[in-house]
Amino acid sequence: MFLSLKSLNKINDEFLSTIGTGHFKARGASRQGQDIVTLGMVADDIRIEGKRISFSLLFDRANDPLVAPIKKACVQAIETYIGDGVEIRGNIYVKVKPRQVKKEEPLLSGVKNVVAVASGKGGVGKSTVTSNLAVALALQGFKVGLLDADIFGPSMPKMFGTEDARPMLEKVDGKDRIIPVEKYGVKLLSIGYFVNPEDALVWRGAMATNALKQLIGDALWGDLDYLMIDMPPGTSDIHLTIVQTLALTGAVVVSTPQEVALADARKGISMFQGKQIDVPVLGLVENMAWFTPAELPDNKYYIFGEGGCKRLAESLNVPLLGQIPIVQSIREGGDEGLPSALQPDTITGMAFSQLAEAVVEAVEKRNSQLPPTKIVQITKK
Repeated sequence: MFLSLKSLNKINDEFLSTIGTGHFKARGASRQGQDIVTLGMVADDIRIEGKRISFSLLFDRANDPLVAPIKKACVQAIETYIGDGVEIRGNIYVKVKPRQVKKEEPLLSGVKNVVAVASGKGGVGKSTVTSNLAVALALQGFKVGLLDADIFGPSMPKMFGTEDARPMLEKVDGKDRIIPVEKYGVKLLSIGYFVNPEDALVWRGAMATNALKQLIGDALWGDLDYLMIDMPPGTSDIHLTIVQTLALTGAVVVSTPQEVALADARKGISMFQGKQIDVPVLGLVENMAWFTPAELPDNKYYIFGEGGCKRLAESLNVPLLGQIPIVQSIREGGDEGLPSALQPDTITGMAFSQLAEAVVEAVEKRNSQLPPTKIVQITKK
């Protein structure tokens, strides 16, 4: 017949007095006087057939040095309590406890959508678009975070007027977590908050990617509708780190209308759409689309060419999400830490508000038609 663990209550004291509490101290017992049943070392497979008794002891590993002495002590306890005629020797078995794997919470589990804002080359206003887009989304009632992933050229502290801010740390489950800086309803993190703004970062790629992983994984982002990532220009190991760390909802690519910028934008789109990366491209944003002087509000001067991004979007079958004009106030707002999107009634504020609406629509369409993006697994052959 089989007995439950409760049937061992009568011999627990005998086990304990025979084996001694010293063994259990060695196993890390938290209270002196605990027996092997309390410690969860006896499996519920006790079998009694006449004088033959058998059961199993549970250990964390098969080669535990306490296996032999505890088996011997159990034999002595049972023979002392029941009598010499009991058949117990050789009938105590060892089982390894199933390993308890701690289920880790997914990275950024509270973030609904992660959107990378990228550009094929520098100087096209990618960071300006990212900062204003994040503010426009926040003004529309969304919970927004912004990660400055441009490790070697962080610009978000300047664009939000938070150069002097220093993120605080909060201890969570014994680990220091970074609390993002918050301004204009946007949670912000940038390597610029942790280094002297006058010092150049002379880091090898591994140092930069490790710093970026800390900004992602060690931060308390909380619940967000959108986490915008301001990517560095071009295609680099930072881009690979992002797609190998986060499952991006999609990417927005920024370009100017001129041909040299469009050629690089095409490469950026190709990177995201590549077989290994496979991140949906939500659309293209044409920045510096035209110039309208204040004294001639009806005039448009296409300094960098006309309709370049529209043609590229059509050729690659991706949406053109918006066109942002060249306006002096956009540059001034970036320099002064006052994004133009803060004034939604102005021409530039309206442009960024419309861009935010287009991005929201593109994300909703993507989520309704495509499965969630998977973290990229790149293996060497």
